[in-house]
Amino acid sequence: MMRFDSGHRFANCTGLQRRSFLCAGAAGIAGLSLPELLAADARSDNGSSRKSIIVVHLDGGPPQMDLIDPKPDAPAELRSPFAPIPTKVPGIGLTELMPRSASIADKLVFLRSLIGADGKHHAFQCQSGYKETVLQSIGGRPALGCVVNHLMGSPQDRVPNFVDLMQGRPLVRNSARPGFLGPSVKPFRPDISDRFHRELEEGMKGELARLGDGHKTELKLIESLPVDRIDDRLALLKRLDQFNRSLDDSGEMDAMDHFTRQAYTILTSGEFAGAMDLDQEDPRVIEHYTPKQTADGTRSYTSEGPEAALKFLLARRLVEAGVRVVSISLSDFDTHADNNKRMQQLGPLFDFAFHALVTDLESRGMLNDVTVLAWGEFGRTPKINDKGGRDHWPRLSMGMMAGGGMPGGILLGQTDKVAGEATDRPVDYADVVATLYHQLGIDPGQMIHDRSGRPHVLMDHGEVIHELV
Repeated sequence: MMRFDSGHRFANCTGLQRRSFLCAGAAGIAGLSLPELLAADARSDNGSSRKSIIVVHLDGGPPQMDLIDPKPDAPAELRSPFAPIPTKVPGIGLTELMPRSASIADKLVFLRSLIGADGKHHAFQCQSGYKETVLQSIGGRPALGCVVNHLMGSPQDRVPNFVDLMQGRPLVRNSARPGFLGPSVKPFRPDISDRFHRELEEGMKGELARLGDGHKTELKLIESLPVDRIDDRLALLKRLDQFNRSLDDSGEMDAMDHFTRQAYTILTSGEFAGAMDLDQEDPRVIEHYTPKQTADGTRSYTSEGPEAALKFLLARRLVEAGVRVVSISLSDFDTHADNNKRMQQLGPLFDFAFHALVTDLESRGMLNDVTVLAWGEFGRTPKINDKGGRDHWPRLSMGMMAGGGMPGGILLGQTDKVAGEATDRPVDYADVVATLYHQLGIDPGQMIHDRSGRPHVLMDHGEVIHELV
Protein backbone atom coordinates (compact mmCIF):
# COMPACT_ATOMS: atom_id res chain seq x y z
CA MET A 1 0.00 0.00 0.00
CA MET A 2 1.13 3.52 -0.72
CA ARG A 3 1.24 5.80 2.30
CA PHE A 4 2.07 9.46 2.61
CA ASP A 5 3.86 11.32 5.36
CA SER A 6 4.89 14.93 5.68
CA GLY A 7 8.20 15.43 3.95
CA HIS A 8 10.15 17.40 1.41
CA ARG A 9 8.73 19.74 -1.17
CA PHE A 10 8.60 18.22 -4.63
CA ALA A 11 11.40 19.52 -6.79
CA ASN A 12 9.33 19.46 -9.96
CA CYS A 13 6.68 21.87 -8.66
CA THR A 14 7.37 25.15 -10.34
CA GLY A 15 6.07 28.31 -8.70
CA LEU A 16 2.95 30.23 -9.57
CA GLN A 17 4.48 33.66 -9.82
CA ARG A 18 2.58 36.77 -8.74
CA ARG A 19 3.66 38.63 -11.87
CA SER A 20 2.23 35.87 -14.06
CA PHE A 21 -1.22 36.36 -12.60
CA LEU A 22 -1.10 40.11 -12.91
CA CYS A 23 -0.06 39.86 -16.54
CA ALA A 24 -2.68 37.23 -17.26
CA GLY A 25 -5.43 39.44 -15.95
CA ALA A 26 -4.25 42.25 -18.18
CA ALA A 27 -4.48 39.93 -21.15
CA GLY A 28 -8.02 39.07 -20.09
CA ILE A 29 -8.99 42.72 -20.29
CA ALA A 30 -7.33 42.97 -23.67
CA GLY A 31 -9.48 40.08 -24.86
CA LEU A 32 -12.66 41.68 -23.51
CA SER A 33 -13.37 38.65 -21.31
CA LEU A 34 -12.22 39.40 -17.78
CA PRO A 35 -14.96 41.81 -16.65
CA GLU A 36 -17.72 39.28 -17.26
CA LEU A 37 -16.03 36.88 -14.87
CA LEU A 38 -16.09 39.48 -12.12
CA ALA A 39 -19.65 40.69 -12.51
CA ALA A 40 -22.14 40.81 -9.69
CA ASP A 41 -25.45 42.23 -10.82
CA ALA A 42 -27.44 42.13 -7.60
CA ARG A 43 -26.33 43.32 -4.17
CA SER A 44 -28.27 42.16 -1.12
CA ASP A 45 -28.11 42.07 2.66
CA ASN A 46 -26.36 38.72 2.32
CA GLY A 47 -23.14 40.64 1.78
CA SER A 48 -22.36 41.04 5.50
CA SER A 49 -21.22 37.43 5.95
CA ARG A 50 -17.53 36.59 5.63
CA LYS A 51 -18.06 32.85 5.78
CA SER A 52 -16.37 30.80 3.05
CA ILE A 53 -16.81 27.45 1.34
CA ILE A 54 -14.18 25.09 -0.09
CA VAL A 55 -15.61 22.37 -2.33
CA VAL A 56 -13.32 19.47 -3.21
CA HIS A 57 -14.58 17.50 -6.19
CA LEU A 58 -13.44 13.86 -6.15
CA ASP A 59 -13.50 13.58 -9.91
CA GLY A 60 -14.82 10.31 -11.30
CA GLY A 61 -16.89 9.18 -8.34
CA PRO A 62 -15.17 7.81 -5.20
CA PRO A 63 -15.86 4.25 -3.93
CA GLN A 64 -17.71 4.72 -0.66
CA MET A 65 -16.95 1.24 0.69
CA ASP A 66 -13.20 1.73 0.24
CA LEU A 67 -13.07 5.02 2.14
CA ILE A 68 -15.72 5.87 4.74
CA ASP A 69 -18.18 2.95 4.76
CA PRO A 70 -16.30 -0.31 5.41
CA LYS A 71 -18.32 -3.52 5.24
CA PRO A 72 -16.10 -6.31 6.60
CA ASP A 73 -19.02 -8.75 6.71
CA ALA A 74 -19.96 -8.34 3.05
CA PRO A 75 -19.68 -11.39 0.78
CA ALA A 76 -16.10 -12.04 -0.30
CA GLU A 77 -16.77 -11.14 -3.94
CA LEU A 78 -18.06 -7.70 -2.88
CA ARG A 79 -15.95 -6.93 0.16
CA SER A 80 -13.41 -4.13 0.11
CA PRO A 81 -9.86 -5.38 0.68
CA PHE A 82 -9.18 -2.42 2.94
CA ALA A 83 -9.63 -3.26 6.59
CA PRO A 84 -11.84 -1.19 8.88
CA ILE A 85 -10.14 0.97 11.48
CA PRO A 86 -11.56 2.78 14.51
CA THR A 87 -11.66 6.55 14.70
CA LYS A 88 -11.50 9.10 17.47
CA VAL A 89 -15.30 8.84 17.68
CA PRO A 90 -16.73 5.54 19.00
CA GLY A 91 -19.14 4.00 16.52
CA ILE A 92 -17.60 5.62 13.45
CA GLY A 93 -15.27 3.43 11.44
CA LEU A 94 -13.30 4.16 8.29
CA THR A 95 -11.03 2.02 6.15
CA GLU A 96 -7.29 1.71 6.60
CA LEU A 97 -6.82 4.16 3.71
CA MET A 98 -8.05 6.99 5.95
CA PRO A 99 -5.95 6.99 9.16
CA ARG A 100 -5.45 10.75 9.28
CA SER A 101 -9.14 11.47 8.91
CA ALA A 102 -9.78 8.86 11.61
CA SER A 103 -7.54 10.83 13.96
CA ILE A 104 -9.68 13.98 13.58
CA ALA A 105 -13.08 12.30 13.19
CA ASP A 106 -14.38 14.41 16.07
CA LYS A 107 -14.09 17.44 13.77
CA LEU A 108 -15.66 15.82 10.69
CA VAL A 109 -19.05 14.96 9.25
CA PHE A 110 -19.37 11.73 7.27
CA LEU A 111 -22.17 11.54 4.69
CA ARG A 112 -22.73 7.82 4.17
CA SER A 113 -26.27 7.96 2.78
CA LEU A 114 -25.94 10.53 -0.01
CA ILE A 115 -28.60 9.92 -2.67
CA GLY A 116 -30.11 11.56 -5.75
CA ALA A 117 -27.07 11.53 -8.03
CA ASP A 118 -27.76 12.42 -11.64
CA GLY A 119 -25.34 9.77 -12.86
CA LYS A 120 -23.59 12.24 -15.16
CA HIS A 121 -19.80 12.46 -15.35
CA HIS A 122 -19.26 16.10 -14.37
CA ALA A 123 -19.36 18.25 -11.25
CA PHE A 124 -22.50 20.24 -12.11
CA GLN A 125 -24.70 18.64 -9.45
CA CYS A 126 -21.94 18.98 -6.85
CA GLN A 127 -21.71 22.68 -7.71
CA SER A 128 -25.43 23.47 -7.83
CA GLY A 129 -27.40 20.72 -6.07
CA TYR A 130 -29.48 20.25 -9.23
CA LYS A 131 -29.47 17.88 -12.15
CA GLU A 132 -28.17 19.36 -15.35
CA THR A 133 -31.53 19.23 -17.17
CA VAL A 134 -33.41 21.42 -14.67
CA LEU A 135 -34.48 24.70 -16.35
CA GLN A 136 -32.09 23.93 -19.19
CA SER A 137 -34.21 25.92 -21.65
CA ILE A 138 -33.23 29.16 -19.89
CA GLY A 139 -29.64 28.22 -19.19
CA GLY A 140 -30.04 25.81 -16.29
CA ARG A 141 -29.54 26.29 -12.58
CA PRO A 142 -26.54 28.37 -11.46
CA ALA A 143 -23.65 26.99 -9.44
CA LEU A 144 -23.49 27.98 -5.78
CA GLY A 145 -20.47 30.19 -6.36
CA CYS A 146 -22.25 32.01 -9.18
CA VAL A 147 -25.21 32.67 -6.89
CA VAL A 148 -22.77 34.08 -4.33
CA ASN A 149 -21.39 36.36 -7.05
CA HIS A 150 -24.96 37.43 -7.82
CA LEU A 151 -26.02 38.09 -4.23
CA MET A 152 -22.81 39.21 -2.57
CA GLY A 153 -20.56 40.58 -5.29
CA SER A 154 -19.55 44.19 -5.67
CA PRO A 155 -17.36 46.13 -8.12
CA GLN A 156 -15.34 47.17 -5.06
CA ASP A 157 -14.32 43.60 -4.19
CA ARG A 158 -10.54 43.27 -4.14
CA VAL A 159 -10.65 39.51 -4.72
CA PRO A 160 -13.19 37.45 -6.67
CA ASN A 161 -16.07 35.92 -4.75
CA PHE A 162 -15.91 32.62 -6.64
CA VAL A 163 -12.70 31.00 -7.85
CA ASP A 164 -12.95 27.74 -9.79
CA LEU A 165 -9.70 25.76 -9.85
CA MET A 166 -11.18 22.44 -10.96
CA GLN A 167 -9.26 20.56 -13.64
CA GLY A 168 -9.84 17.63 -15.94
CA ARG A 169 -13.41 16.52 -16.59
CA PRO A 170 -15.12 19.15 -14.36
CA LEU A 171 -13.34 21.92 -16.27
CA VAL A 172 -13.87 20.49 -19.74
CA ARG A 173 -17.58 20.04 -19.06
CA ASN A 174 -17.89 23.53 -17.60
CA SER A 175 -19.39 22.28 -14.35
CA ALA A 176 -19.41 25.64 -12.52
CA ARG A 177 -21.91 27.55 -14.67
CA PRO A 178 -23.84 30.78 -14.13
CA GLY A 179 -26.99 29.24 -15.62
CA PHE A 180 -30.02 31.49 -15.90
CA LEU A 181 -28.23 34.29 -14.02
CA GLY A 182 -26.14 35.03 -17.11
CA PRO A 183 -22.46 35.52 -17.83
CA SER A 184 -21.94 38.42 -15.44
CA VAL A 185 -21.59 35.94 -12.55
CA LYS A 186 -19.25 33.40 -14.12
CA PRO A 187 -16.49 32.01 -11.91
CA PHE A 188 -12.99 33.42 -11.93
CA ARG A 189 -10.82 30.69 -13.50
CA PRO A 190 -7.08 31.14 -13.18
CA ASP A 191 -4.94 28.71 -15.12
CA ILE A 192 -3.02 26.52 -12.64
CA SER A 193 -1.79 23.93 -15.13
CA ASP A 194 1.84 25.06 -14.94
CA ARG A 195 2.05 23.87 -11.36
CA PHE A 196 -0.69 21.24 -11.26
CA HIS A 197 -0.45 19.40 -14.53
CA ARG A 198 -3.54 17.34 -15.36
CA GLU A 199 -3.16 15.40 -18.60
CA LEU A 200 -6.53 14.92 -20.26
CA GLU A 201 -7.67 11.57 -21.59
CA GLU A 202 -7.95 11.43 -25.38
CA GLY A 203 -11.75 11.57 -25.25
CA MET A 204 -11.61 14.67 -23.08
CA LYS A 205 -9.22 16.37 -25.51
CA GLY A 206 -11.69 15.86 -28.34
CA GLU A 207 -14.56 17.08 -26.23
CA LEU A 208 -12.57 20.13 -25.23
CA ALA A 209 -11.96 21.00 -28.88
CA ARG A 210 -15.70 20.82 -29.63
CA LEU A 211 -16.89 22.91 -26.70
CA GLY A 212 -15.41 26.25 -27.65
CA ASP A 213 -14.75 28.99 -25.13
CA GLY A 214 -17.28 28.25 -22.38
CA HIS A 215 -14.96 26.04 -20.36
CA LYS A 216 -11.71 27.87 -20.74
CA THR A 217 -9.42 29.20 -18.05
CA GLU A 218 -8.59 32.88 -17.92
CA LEU A 219 -5.47 34.74 -16.83
CA LYS A 220 -3.00 33.08 -19.16
CA LEU A 221 -0.90 36.22 -19.09
CA ILE A 222 1.72 37.68 -21.29
CA GLU A 223 4.93 38.56 -19.50
CA SER A 224 5.54 41.74 -21.48
CA LEU A 225 2.43 43.66 -20.46
CA PRO A 226 3.12 45.88 -17.42
CA VAL A 227 0.33 46.89 -15.07
CA ASP A 228 0.43 50.53 -16.21
CA ARG A 229 -0.72 49.36 -19.64
CA ILE A 230 -4.01 48.18 -18.17
CA ASP A 231 -5.32 51.76 -18.18
CA ASP A 232 -4.75 51.92 -21.94
CA ARG A 233 -6.59 48.65 -22.44
CA LEU A 234 -9.53 49.85 -20.36
CA ALA A 235 -9.81 53.00 -22.43
CA LEU A 236 -9.74 50.94 -25.61
CA LEU A 237 -12.40 48.64 -24.21
CA LYS A 238 -14.72 51.55 -23.52
CA ARG A 239 -14.42 52.76 -27.11
CA LEU A 240 -14.88 49.34 -28.67
CA ASP A 241 -17.85 48.19 -26.68
CA GLN A 242 -19.90 51.28 -27.58
CA PHE A 243 -19.85 49.93 -31.14
CA ASN A 244 -20.47 46.30 -30.24
CA ARG A 245 -23.18 46.78 -27.61
CA SER A 246 -25.99 47.37 -30.08
CA LEU A 247 -25.22 44.02 -31.74
CA ASP A 248 -25.24 41.98 -28.53
CA ASP A 249 -28.32 40.27 -27.10
CA SER A 250 -26.60 37.58 -25.02
CA GLY A 251 -25.78 39.67 -21.99
CA GLU A 252 -22.04 39.41 -22.59
CA MET A 253 -21.59 43.15 -23.09
CA ASP A 254 -23.64 43.99 -20.00
CA ALA A 255 -21.51 41.48 -18.12
CA MET A 256 -18.44 43.51 -19.03
CA ASP A 257 -20.00 46.93 -18.61
CA HIS A 258 -20.26 47.86 -14.96
CA PHE A 259 -17.59 45.63 -13.51
CA THR A 260 -14.49 46.49 -15.49
CA ARG A 261 -13.55 48.59 -12.49
CA GLN A 262 -13.51 45.53 -10.26
CA ALA A 263 -11.26 43.76 -12.75
CA TYR A 264 -8.91 46.72 -12.52
CA THR A 265 -9.08 46.70 -8.72
CA ILE A 266 -8.24 43.01 -8.45
CA LEU A 267 -5.43 43.11 -10.96
CA THR A 268 -3.72 46.14 -9.48
CA SER A 269 -4.24 45.43 -5.77
CA GLY A 270 -2.08 42.30 -5.87
CA GLU A 271 -4.07 40.57 -3.12
CA PHE A 272 -5.44 37.87 -5.38
CA ALA A 273 -2.13 37.33 -7.16
CA GLY A 274 -0.39 37.10 -3.81
CA ALA A 275 -2.84 34.47 -2.59
CA MET A 276 -2.23 32.42 -5.72
CA ASP A 277 1.55 32.48 -5.27
CA LEU A 278 2.51 29.46 -3.17
CA ASP A 279 6.11 30.66 -3.11
CA GLN A 280 4.99 33.28 -0.59
CA GLU A 281 3.89 30.59 1.86
CA ASP A 282 5.86 29.61 4.96
CA PRO A 283 8.02 26.57 4.04
CA ARG A 284 6.78 24.80 7.17
CA VAL A 285 3.22 25.09 5.89
CA ILE A 286 4.27 23.86 2.46
CA GLU A 287 5.76 20.84 4.20
CA HIS A 288 2.49 20.30 6.09
CA TYR A 289 0.71 19.92 2.74
CA THR A 290 3.45 17.96 0.96
CA PRO A 291 3.08 14.18 1.14
CA LYS A 292 6.26 12.19 1.08
CA GLN A 293 5.87 9.06 -1.00
CA THR A 294 7.22 6.05 0.85
CA ALA A 295 6.05 3.31 -1.51
CA ASP A 296 8.38 1.14 -3.55
CA GLY A 297 8.07 2.69 -6.99
CA THR A 298 4.55 1.51 -7.82
CA ARG A 299 3.31 3.30 -10.92
CA SER A 300 1.02 6.22 -10.26
CA TYR A 301 -2.65 5.80 -11.07
CA THR A 302 -3.38 9.48 -10.64
CA SER A 303 -2.53 11.86 -13.45
CA GLU A 304 -1.82 14.67 -10.99
CA GLY A 305 0.62 13.04 -8.58
CA PRO A 306 1.07 13.57 -4.83
CA GLU A 307 1.75 17.28 -5.28
CA ALA A 308 -1.99 17.70 -5.94
CA ALA A 309 -2.32 18.01 -2.15
CA LEU A 310 -0.96 21.54 -2.52
CA LYS A 311 -4.21 22.53 -4.25
CA PHE A 312 -5.82 22.25 -0.82
CA LEU A 313 -3.29 24.79 0.44
CA LEU A 314 -4.08 27.07 -2.48
CA ALA A 315 -7.76 26.91 -1.55
CA ARG A 316 -6.92 27.87 2.04
CA ARG A 317 -4.86 30.85 0.89
CA LEU A 318 -7.71 32.08 -1.28
CA VAL A 319 -10.37 31.97 1.43
CA GLU A 320 -7.89 33.62 3.80
CA ALA A 321 -7.58 36.43 1.24
CA GLY A 322 -11.36 36.88 1.20
CA VAL A 323 -12.64 34.59 -1.56
CA ARG A 324 -16.02 33.23 -0.51
CA VAL A 325 -16.23 30.06 -2.63
CA VAL A 326 -13.32 27.99 -3.95
CA SER A 327 -13.67 24.80 -5.98
CA ILE A 328 -10.79 22.38 -6.48
CA SER A 329 -10.63 18.83 -7.79
CA LEU A 330 -8.73 15.63 -7.15
CA SER A 331 -8.79 13.37 -10.20
CA ASP A 332 -8.91 9.72 -11.23
CA PHE A 333 -11.56 8.18 -8.97
CA ASP A 334 -13.23 6.68 -12.07
CA THR A 335 -11.91 3.24 -11.16
CA HIS A 336 -13.45 0.98 -13.82
CA ALA A 337 -10.25 -1.08 -13.71
CA ASP A 338 -7.71 -1.91 -11.00
CA ASN A 339 -9.83 -0.28 -8.29
CA ASN A 340 -7.85 -1.71 -5.40
CA LYS A 341 -4.42 -0.73 -6.73
CA ARG A 342 -5.63 2.73 -7.64
CA MET A 343 -7.28 3.32 -4.28
CA GLN A 344 -4.04 2.35 -2.52
CA GLN A 345 -2.71 5.62 -3.92
CA LEU A 346 -5.78 7.84 -4.25
CA GLY A 347 -7.21 7.03 -0.82
CA PRO A 348 -4.12 8.02 1.18
CA LEU A 349 -3.57 11.09 -1.01
CA PHE A 350 -7.09 12.35 -0.35
CA ASP A 351 -6.83 11.45 3.34
CA PHE A 352 -3.52 13.32 3.65
CA ALA A 353 -4.73 16.46 1.86
CA PHE A 354 -8.11 16.66 3.62
CA HIS A 355 -6.47 16.24 7.02
CA ALA A 356 -3.84 18.86 6.16
CA LEU A 357 -6.49 21.40 5.19
CA VAL A 358 -8.73 20.88 8.22
CA THR A 359 -5.87 20.99 10.73
CA ASP A 360 -4.34 24.04 9.05
CA LEU A 361 -7.64 25.91 9.15
CA GLU A 362 -8.04 25.00 12.81
CA SER A 363 -4.53 26.14 13.72
CA ARG A 364 -5.23 29.53 12.12
CA GLY A 365 -8.56 30.00 13.86
CA MET A 366 -10.37 29.79 10.51
CA LEU A 367 -12.19 26.47 10.80
CA ASN A 368 -15.30 27.99 12.34
CA ASP A 369 -15.71 30.32 9.35
CA VAL A 370 -14.75 27.97 6.51
CA THR A 371 -16.91 25.00 5.53
CA VAL A 372 -15.05 22.24 3.71
CA LEU A 373 -16.91 19.67 1.61
CA ALA A 374 -15.43 16.77 -0.36
CA TRP A 375 -17.64 14.62 -2.59
CA GLY A 376 -18.04 13.29 -6.12
CA GLU A 377 -20.68 12.93 -8.80
CA PHE A 378 -21.76 9.44 -7.67
CA GLY A 379 -20.54 6.36 -5.82
CA ARG A 380 -19.27 3.05 -7.15
CA THR A 381 -20.70 -0.42 -7.43
CA PRO A 382 -20.41 -2.92 -4.59
CA LYS A 383 -19.62 -5.56 -7.20
CA ILE A 384 -16.12 -5.75 -8.66
CA ASN A 385 -16.18 -6.11 -12.46
CA ASP A 386 -14.05 -8.45 -14.58
CA LYS A 387 -11.32 -5.77 -14.85
CA GLY A 388 -10.96 -5.53 -11.11
CA GLY A 389 -12.78 -2.21 -11.07
CA ARG A 390 -15.94 -0.67 -9.69
CA ASP A 391 -18.43 0.93 -12.07
CA HIS A 392 -20.73 3.95 -11.68
CA TRP A 393 -23.33 3.72 -8.90
CA PRO A 394 -25.69 6.74 -8.72
CA ARG A 395 -27.90 5.06 -6.10
CA LEU A 396 -25.46 5.86 -3.31
CA SER A 397 -22.66 8.39 -2.93
CA MET A 398 -20.44 9.66 -0.12
CA GLY A 399 -19.14 12.93 1.24
CA MET A 400 -17.08 14.43 4.05
CA MET A 401 -17.50 17.85 5.65
CA ALA A 402 -15.78 19.95 8.29
CA GLY A 403 -15.80 23.44 9.76
CA GLY A 404 -18.24 26.28 9.35
CA GLY A 405 -19.37 26.00 12.96
CA MET A 406 -20.87 22.57 12.32
CA PRO A 407 -20.62 19.97 15.09
CA GLY A 408 -18.01 17.30 14.46
CA GLY A 409 -18.07 13.58 15.03
CA ILE A 410 -21.28 13.23 13.04
CA LEU A 411 -22.18 10.16 11.00
CA LEU A 412 -25.17 10.84 8.75
CA GLY A 413 -27.02 7.82 7.47
CA GLN A 414 -26.68 4.08 7.35
CA THR A 415 -26.35 1.73 4.40
CA ASP A 416 -27.01 -1.92 3.64
CA LYS A 417 -24.51 -4.72 4.15
CA VAL A 418 -22.65 -4.00 0.90
CA ALA A 419 -22.73 -0.16 0.96
CA GLY A 420 -25.02 -0.09 -2.05
CA GLU A 421 -28.25 1.47 -0.73
CA ALA A 422 -29.16 4.00 1.95
CA THR A 423 -31.21 2.36 4.70
CA ASP A 424 -31.50 5.26 7.15
CA ARG A 425 -31.41 9.08 7.02
CA PRO A 426 -30.94 9.58 3.28
CA VAL A 427 -29.41 12.95 2.36
CA ASP A 428 -29.90 14.42 -1.11
CA TYR A 429 -27.31 16.45 -3.01
CA ALA A 430 -29.73 19.37 -2.82
CA ASP A 431 -29.84 19.10 0.98
CA VAL A 432 -26.08 19.46 1.16
CA VAL A 433 -26.03 22.52 -1.12
CA ALA A 434 -28.93 24.08 0.82
CA THR A 435 -26.81 23.62 3.94
CA LEU A 436 -23.85 25.33 2.25
CA TYR A 437 -26.04 28.34 1.47
CA HIS A 438 -27.13 28.41 5.10
CA GLN A 439 -23.48 28.35 6.16
CA LEU A 440 -22.89 31.47 4.06
CA GLY A 441 -25.86 33.27 5.61
CA ILE A 442 -27.99 32.88 2.48
CA ASP A 443 -31.59 31.67 2.83
CA PRO A 444 -31.92 28.68 0.45
CA GLY A 445 -35.66 29.37 0.26
CA GLN A 446 -35.30 32.91 -1.06
CA MET A 447 -36.19 33.98 -4.57
CA ILE A 448 -33.63 34.79 -7.24
CA HIS A 449 -34.53 36.14 -10.66
CA ASP A 450 -33.36 35.04 -14.07
CA ARG A 451 -32.36 37.56 -16.72
CA SER A 452 -35.97 37.88 -17.86
CA GLY A 453 -37.07 38.85 -14.37
CA ARG A 454 -38.81 35.57 -13.57
CA PRO A 455 -38.49 34.46 -9.92
CA HIS A 456 -37.13 31.07 -8.89
CA VAL A 457 -36.74 29.56 -5.45
CA LEU A 458 -33.02 29.20 -4.86
CA MET A 459 -33.28 25.59 -3.64
CA ASP A 460 -36.77 24.37 -4.44
CA HIS A 461 -36.32 20.83 -3.08
CA GLY A 462 -33.32 20.88 -0.76
CA GLU A 463 -33.60 21.11 3.02
CA VAL A 464 -30.92 22.37 5.39
CA ILE A 465 -29.48 19.36 7.25
CA HIS A 466 -30.72 20.06 10.78
CA GLU A 467 -28.07 17.89 12.44
CA LEU A 468 -25.38 20.26 11.17
CA VAL A 469 -26.79 23.66 12.15
